[in-house]
Amino acid sequence: MEHKITISKTVRYFTHGNPETAENIWIVLHGYSQLAEFFIRKFQQLDPEKNFVVAPEGFHRFYRKGTSGRVGASWMTKEARLDDIEDNHNYLNQLADQLLKNKNYKQRFLLGFSQGGATASRWHNSGNFNADNFVLWASVFPSDISIEDGKSGMLNSNNYFVIGDADEFFQGKMEEVKSFFEKQKFKTKIKTFDGNHDVDVTTLLEIAEENIF
Repeated sequence: MEHKITISKTVRYFTHGNPETAENIWIVLHGYSQLAEFFIRKFQQLDPEKNFVVAPEGFHRFYRKGTSGRVGASWMTKEARLDDIEDNHNYLNQLADQLLKNKNYKQRFLLGFSQGGATASRWHNSGNFNADNFVLWASVFPSDISIEDGKSGMLNSNNYFVIGDADEFFQGKMEEVKSFFEKQKFKTKIKTFDGNHDVDVTTLLEIAEENIF
């Protein structure tokens, strides 16, 4: 028989930029088997005096190969997924409360890469961050999200879907992706770049430039 208890847990996040001078805040969620410490390096080209970047790390850490060596992190698996979704929301809500407590940023960005995109999408639709700009990067939009139930989410933000034209996980699927977003109640700008399953700095800076005034 399965049983559950709720516990407190220590989590970590990494930052880049100066929160005292920054006018914009970015919360960026890493992909499967990545660590936030390394993922945040992909955002170092954003002006650190104007942009405060925050990279939370998923709860689940594991050895990427065998029982030693490099470590990765995950946001969830198929096991007890609803518990993980709720735990992720509580984690991100608490983090957002702390980050926004004493600062009013002009622009709030939420970016989810790969597996982090699903977590970001769910949180954006029902969380407390109220992002002005939402970026789903090389990720699948979760089918279990009810946009009507969202407190804020995609109906009230500038939305982007970004993908590399050589992304190995999306080969032959771009028409399906475009068709999906055309049918949604929220508008999404689709951006592609010359590359694979990664965060492209040039495209990232384009999105920043389009929304930072």
